[in-house]
This record gives sequence, structure tokens and C-alpha cells, in this order.
Amino acid sequence: MDFPQPLIRGRLKQRYKRFFADCVLEDGTEVTAHCPNPGAMLGLNMAGLPVWLSKSDDPKRKLAHTLELVEIDGAPVGVNTMHPNRLVAEALAAGAIPELAGYDSVRREVKYGRASRVDFLLQGEGRPDCWLEVKNCHLSRTPGLAEFPDCVAARSSKHLQELEDMAAAGDRAVVLFIVQRGDCESFAACHELDPTFARALERAADAGVEVLAYACDMAAEGVRIARRIPWRRGPG
Repeated sequence: MDFPQPLIRGRLKQRYKRFFADCVLEDGTEVTAHCPNPGAMLGLNMAGLPVWLSKSDDPKRKLAHTLELVEIDGAPVGVNTMHPNRLVAEALAAGAIPELAGYDSVRREVKYGRASRVDFLLQGEGRPDCWLEVKNCHLSRTPGLAEFPDCVAARSSKHLQELEDMAAAGDRAVVLFIVQRGDCESFAACHELDPTFARALERAADAGVEVLAYACDMAAEGVRIARRIPWRRGPG
């Protein structure tokens, strides 16, 4: 996934009300950017951190800028939670996720479960339907370890139960964590911040839900799903 225009570099002044980020651009201009991330952004919301912003030319937008990347020790981390589904769609089309390759049809936002919509439904002749939920991950508190979630994620726990139901019905069910950073070599559920989700993930895996985690190559020019990293069961 390439960014349509070059990103603009600056520094974070403050992130507030979840969806707003005041930033100072390199030329000294102060802007308020849209922050497309409902989570806590632990470790990525401190004043002074280098950031990269996109800018839209759409005159109907209230905020022209969007917070895309935050730099930690020189490494860009993606904070836009809208990107993982786009990245997965691109990777599925290219056959870049071997575990999910070979399906004839890929549909998005298909109704299932308890008034929910699954991110992707993969279908192929002679194969069970594959229900795929995608989760964005950018938390890393221990070097090399990515964690999800960074705050209580009740909706994600609900999705796991719905995937369990699909697996119980004989279909294939997969939860895919997209780690928008390139400095992590393994993934774990964050028991400390959401023990309910952590337990739900292990229960789902035991019930037949497949757990995948993929790290990304991150750059100011674009983001790519790069490689699978192992899931570490138990407290991270």
C-alpha cells in the first residue's frame, strides 16, 4: 500500500479526545490532524515524538491532515487503524499470505454472527468457507514483542466468540493480527491490559480458530505486509 502523496514530517504536540492530534510541522506550522485510532496508543502518544502526516486536498474535510506514522527510536510505527484491512486486501489479491492463498472469491464486510460483519469471507470450490477477522496491532512494551490490545477490547472478544461459532459449524475461522511495525519478532495477547481478551484468544484457538500474526515493512512511502511472526501463548 503506497501513500498517494508524500507524507509530511513533524512532531507530536498532543493527542486528545482520541481522534485529534496537534502537531508541529518542520516549517513550524501547527496543525490539528485526524487521529484514526480509537485505542490508547500506549508509547506512541508522547509529546515531542516525530510523526508523519498525510494531507488531503478534499475541501469537504474538516481536518486536512491525518496522523499516519509515529517514530520510535527512528523506526516508523503505523497508527492508522484503517490501513490493516486495506493491506490484507492487497496481500490476498497478490497471494502474499500463504495460509490464506488459493481461494476463488474474497468478499468484504459480510454479515455473520450476532449482528456483526466479518472483515473478509474467503470461498473456493471444494474448500470450507474461511471467515477472517483482521486486527490492528502497534503496541510493543518489550523489545521484539508485539501485543494486542492496548486497552480493553470488548468488541474484539465478541468477534473471537463469533469465529468460534463458525469453526464449530465446520467452517474455517481465522484471526489475523497486522503488526504495523517492523521491529517485532513475535506476538502475544496483552493479558495485563485486557485479560478477558487474552483468555478469549486462547479459548478460541483451542476451539479451532487459527491465530496468525504478520509484521509489516514500514516507510514514509508506504506499508507492506512482510512476514509471519509466531504467536506466544500465555502471559507475554
